[in-house]
Amino acid sequence: MTGNKIGNKGGMHFAAMLQINNCLEELDLGDCDLGTQSLIALTTVLNNNRTIRAINMNRPLLYSQQEESTVHIALMLKVNKNLKELHLGKHEMKDFGVERLCEKLTSNFTLRYLDLRCNNITRDGAKCLAELLKLNTALKIIDLTANRIEDEGAIYLSEAIALNTNLKALAIPNNNIGGKGLVSLTKAMKINTTLSHIYVWGNKLDEPTCVAFSDLIKSGRLLEKNTDVSPYDVDGHLHPAELFHGLQRHYYLTPSYGQDHDSACNSALSEDL
Repeated sequence: MTGNKIGNKGGMHFAAMLQINNCLEELDLGDCDLGTQSLIALTTVLNNNRTIRAINMNRPLLYSQQEESTVHIALMLKVNKNLKELHLGKHEMKDFGVERLCEKLTSNFTLRYLDLRCNNITRDGAKCLAELLKLNTALKIIDLTANRIEDEGAIYLSEAIALNTNLKALAIPNNNIGGKGLVSLTKAMKINTTLSHIYVWGNKLDEPTCVAFSDLIKSGRLLEKNTDVSPYDVDGHLHPAELFHGLQRHYYLTPSYGQDHDSACNSALSEDL
């Protein structure tokens, strides 16, 4: 349903359908102009739904700054035992909303993929996520693309990654992260043995960062197909080049382009979801 402007009324019809449907596993309502009422209705139904495994509720039309829908989503995550993939991009979510999600996710042992891209999350929200990751929850993929966690947020995540043994992919492009934060992530990856995919393009990729990523790639710790940056040498100095890789290459358990299970496609991430 992506991009169909069904609005609040259409969202309410989908919520009513989910009350009786017992076979639908994936539902994409991104960019459908959902409102607060339909978001709350959908999350209320998901409290008891036993079949939905993946849902996209990206870019609703919200006119309140109180994050009521995020609070209801958090409450749903505490009791839902089947949802594995959740997309909450462009929800105007702030650190308050992330904190509510993390509080409830401590009791969730099924969600694998959490997409929070294009929100208003700062270092404080990243700190909440880091504390959650230290608990080694079921989360395998986290997308924080286009937020503003900066160096401090990246360092919080680095500390958690050094302890976590479940996370497989982290996307943090366009987060105003400098060399200090990015280098801390590469150091954490040398300790961590399970994080295999990391995406950082759009941050401040200085030469120390390029050196750190180059070392990871040369050592075999990070495969070039599993990141979006490739350092190259010019007159003895390393510079970054962008690789067009990212989490969007597998959307809803299959790649959005390329062949499934192709060596150049990261759809393999979805196999364990």
